[in-house]
Amino acid sequence: MKLLPIVMHPDPVLRQVCSAVEVFDDALARLAQDMLHTMYGAQGRGLAAPQVGDLRRIFVFDADWKAGAEKPYVCVNPLVTPIGTDSRTVAEQCLSIPDTPIEVTRPAQIRFAWQDVSGAWHQQEFEGDAAVVIQHEADHLEGRLVLDYQKETP
Repeated sequence: MKLLPIVMHPDPVLRQVCSAVEVFDDALARLAQDMLHTMYGAQGRGLAAPQVGDLRRIFVFDADWKAGAEKPYVCVNPLVTPIGTDSRTVAEQCLSIPDTPIEVTRPAQIRFAWQDVSGAWHQQEFEGDAAVVIQHEADHLEGRLVLDYQKETP
């Protein structure tokens, strides 16, 4: 595994919409492992492919690793569907925009579907920190950043 350089804002690659992953091979698995290694090394809870200069729909996350054992997820071609109407506001951080917490309001509970590096589909419901991290990373795949949620001050 190797540490990948993290792309920093305002690099335009962070504003690109990512393409679906169509090839599930050893290179994709290596990218996923390198992304996890990079995320943990940067003390993050999530990392999306455009943050390492790759424009495919893949991200990794581990919402609770700082509180205990690692439980990494590799999410390819993810689909996020809000459940219910409850929302949650959290000051989110981004590895590509260091030291800039932004208050973001997101759905509190989501249904999440994704493929793993072999192409198998998974589905699970998430809430709390995991739901926030998933939605944050999914935004990256659409070229959205936490800065887009920043409210203008009058």
